[in-house]
Amino acid sequence: MQFELETTLTPKGDQPTAIAQLADGVAKNYGHQTLLGVTGSGKTFTMAHIVERTQKPTLILSPNKTLAAQLYTELRDLFPRNAVHYFVSYYDYYQPEAYLPHTDTYIEKEATINEEIDRLRHAATQSLLTRRDTLVVASVSCIYGIGSPEDYRAMSVSFAKGQHIKRQELLRALVDIQYKRNDEEFGRGSFRVRGDTVEIHPATGDQVVRLELFGDAIERLLIFQGNPKHLRVAYAASLKKALAEVDAVLLFPAKHFVTPEDKIKVAIKNIRLELQERLAELQAQKKIVEYDRLKRRTTYDLEMIERVGYCNGIENYSRHFDFREVGEPPYTLLDYFPKDMLLFIDESHIAIPQVRGMYAGDRARKEQLVSYGFRLKCAFDNRPLTFAEFTKKMPQVIYTSATPGEYELSHSSDTKTITDAFTKHYGPTHRVAQQLLRPTGLLDPKVDVRATDGQINDIMKEIEKCVTKKQRVLITTLTKRMAEELTDFLLDKHIKATYLHSDIQTLERSDILQKLREGYYDVVVGINLLREGLDLPEVSLVIILDADKEGFLRHESSLVQTMGRAARHKDGRVIMYADKTTDSMRRAIAETERRRAIQQAYNKKHGLTPRTIKKSLEIKPLVEV
Repeated sequence: MQFELETTLTPKGDQPTAIAQLADGVAKNYGHQTLLGVTGSGKTFTMAHIVERTQKPTLILSPNKTLAAQLYTELRDLFPRNAVHYFVSYYDYYQPEAYLPHTDTYIEKEATINEEIDRLRHAATQSLLTRRDTLVVASVSCIYGIGSPEDYRAMSVSFAKGQHIKRQELLRALVDIQYKRNDEEFGRGSFRVRGDTVEIHPATGDQVVRLELFGDAIERLLIFQGNPKHLRVAYAASLKKALAEVDAVLLFPAKHFVTPEDKIKVAIKNIRLELQERLAELQAQKKIVEYDRLKRRTTYDLEMIERVGYCNGIENYSRHFDFREVGEPPYTLLDYFPKDMLLFIDESHIAIPQVRGMYAGDRARKEQLVSYGFRLKCAFDNRPLTFAEFTKKMPQVIYTSATPGEYELSHSSDTKTITDAFTKHYGPTHRVAQQLLRPTGLLDPKVDVRATDGQINDIMKEIEKCVTKKQRVLITTLTKRMAEELTDFLLDKHIKATYLHSDIQTLERSDILQKLREGYYDVVVGINLLREGLDLPEVSLVIILDADKEGFLRHESSLVQTMGRAARHKDGRVIMYADKTTDSMRRAIAETERRRAIQQAYNKKHGLTPRTIKKSLEIKPLVEV
């Protein structure tokens, strides 16, 4: 199938130029390009048109789950006939394994897996292995290992109508690909048996497969399609009327980490060899406690793997199961894509530093575990990609941001060096496309700098003005505690407010922002989660507290991004509370004024009157019903 964009809208402003320029760059095999697009200029719409023109399997990398979810819902609507998927970390809660030597404290790994997100991850990888019209929106967690795509593909099993297979062979085939038999609680990744009928709930969770046997042959293959959240109840009640008969079905493994039985035996042998080598090192170093600890833990893990095929922390032995060399990068989502894929890195000024820093933090934690005998050295290779490994796997890439960084601009330039980017023009270069104009004629917001003295009373007055006009307000703080305390204060003053920061669970974040749009809340107080890519056209005022506190959250690019949250409303304003004007503030304000001047000139030339973006309040769930 081909990517087919379905929309009644047409590219406007400088969108047509950006689309043509970047699509032409892909055709000419440019490795790096940049889309410098202001907030509200329709970068997602531009990306969608480039995908349609280039017809390449596409990965869009987003710096966090909230933005990834927004991109996913928008692109799913633009490509309703194609395979658009969502791939983010499936942990609602994650406490990694760690050891603190100064207090002799061992922290065991704890995690709560979100079954719905795990289902979506399987849907993404299966589409990548079966069709080219696949677009995946992922968070940066996609650079962590997920298992070999070759093993995942090779261990898939197919069943066809008329196929000769004994029932026990069929059940064994399901067990081999990590499906569990459960005749009572029939959930995702399981199967149940009723005489000569076998019912399977695939890892994607969006259907149930029913195989009816007659003797040693499959007589019928039936599919039940339904809402995954209600599948078990609906299936039990609607078995007779909701089935569709098919000729064949392909089932992928229930887990991404799967290894054929013959490879498992070799892997166990190799783990034992590494254990003996490491024990010899510890013995030579006279580390008796570490020697005993490592021997007991690893021996127990190996016994569990041999008996039940699994142990806690089995991912720490992934190098042996994948047959990788020491230091060789793990298999990641990138390996599931074909070689001619297209990569977009959305909000690249944030995503690139995130990818760059992920390996070092993981390595530092593992160093303590290995040094003190909690893990073998192979644990080092259960990790995210290094930045160098990521760039080697990176195919043709288009960086998108309102504030691209030095890395993106230098790699998208023939000169390989760009300095003082915000105070000079971004070009000229044929690999950087600027998208400063908004189809709605909206301008970058006006910026007002005010003293901190009496700021709370001033904030209250500004909020009241907006509430009267049925407009919304975003307030950015520097800490979680400040966000929560300010929210409590506003609630005491009978203002409908809430806070939003990293402690809020993945799927709740989108719900909070939806309620802000609907008017359930008038104010949302947050930290940096309120910066990149949030599409909130009802927001007319952004308040930045402690604007003069230089640092990551008050850097030039961060301030430009934060101010951009008010650029989707015709009355958009920004108020910075500060006792001095820092260099970052000065440059951010200058860049906003530069863009505003270009936008005003375009509006005047074409007779455009700025109008607030109209966006439906309809909730777009991650799951198709």
